Amino acid sequence: MITAVHRGYRGDTPYPHRHPDSQPCTLNPALMRPLIVLTGPTASGKTTLALALAQHFQAEILACDSLTVYRHMNLGTAKPTPAERRLIPHHLLDLYDPPQPCTAGDWARHARTTLSALTSLPIIAGGTGLYLRALLDGLFPTPEIPPTLRPLLRHRAATRTGPHLHRTLSRFDPRAAALIHPNDSPKLIRAIEVSQSQPITDQWTAGRDALTGYRILRLNLSPPRAELYTRIDLRARAMFHSGLIEETRTLIQTFGPHCRPFQALGYKQAAAVLAGTLTEPEAITLAQQGHRNYAKRQLTWFRRESQLHPTQTLPYPGDDPRTLPLALALINAFLA
Repeated sequence: MITAVHRGYRGDTPYPHRHPDSQPCTLNPALMRPLIVLTGPTASGKTTLALALAQHFQAEILACDSLTVYRHMNLGTAKPTPAERRLIPHHLLDLYDPPQPCTAGDWARHARTTLSALTSLPIIAGGTGLYLRALLDGLFPTPEIPPTLRPLLRHRAATRTGPHLHRTLSRFDPRAAALIHPNDSPKLIRAIEVSQSQPITDQWTAGRDALTGYRILRLNLSPPRAELYTRIDLRARAMFHSGLIEETRTLIQTFGPHCRPFQALGYKQAAAVLAGTLTEPEAITLAQQGHRNYAKRQLTWFRRESQLHPTQTLPYPGDDPRTLPLALALINAFLA
C-alpha cells in the first residue's frame, strides 16, 4: 500500500512544466494544456494513485465513472470518501439523483465545462471507457429516436433472453454487435436506437467533436489478473460488510426500486437480499463474479483503446509501492 504521499511542485504556477526540484515556470497560453488520464479496471487502485498524484502536482481530480455521478450511492460505487474529497478537489461526483438519467454525452459536457474552468493540472481518473471516449474523442450527433422505441426494447429485454437484442443489433450493425456483450442490455438498446437510420459504427466516424487544446498523457493500470481478481473479491465483500444492504434499503425507500442505477453490481444483489431471494453470502458471491466479469470487459476496452491512442501501462495496482514512482517519472517527463 502507498502509505506516504510524495509532495513535489508547490509554486503558484497552475501547471508544473519541470521537475519539482527545478525553478517554477509559467505556462505559455499558446501551448496546449496538459491533461493526465488515469484508467484501469475496477478495484485496480485508481483512486489511491490519483490522490497521490494530485497531492504531488497540486492537481484536481475529475471522476470518470457512470455511477459516482449519482448522489447517495456511496458504498457500492467505491466513491471517494469525504476525507479524500477534503484532501483534494474532486469534480463530477454527485451530479444527479438516481432516477435521473446520465448519458456519456451528459457526462462529457459536464467534464468539458469543468476542464475549461480549472487553473490547476486536471487528472481524469476512472474506469468508464465510453464516458472517457465521449470526452476526448467526441460523440456523433444523435439521430431522432421514436419515443416508443426504448420502452419496446426494454420490454423485450425483460421478457426475452439477452441474445435476442444482440441478434437484433447484428441485423442493423454487425460491427457494433461484435463490440457489445450479448447480456449488456442498456448498451444494446442504445445501439439499436441510434442505428435505425444508419449503423452506429458509421456514425462513430462522422461529425465527432473531439476535445481540443490539450495534450494528453494516458496512464492505464493493468495489474496481474489473479491479483486483480483477489482485490475485486475482497472489495465486494467489504462493501457488504460496510453497510451496502442498508444503503440500498435507504435508496429504495427514498426513490423506489426501479431506478436504473440500482441494477448496478452490488446494488442489484443487495436488493435481492432485501427482497428475500438471496442470502447475504449468496449476494456477495454473485457480486464478486459480476465485478470480475466487468473487469474483463474493461481490460478488453482499454487494451483496444491503447491500440488507438498512445498509452503508458502501469503493471501493478495503484496502491502498490512500485506504481507511484513509475507514474511520477512518466508525468514529470510529460510535463518537462
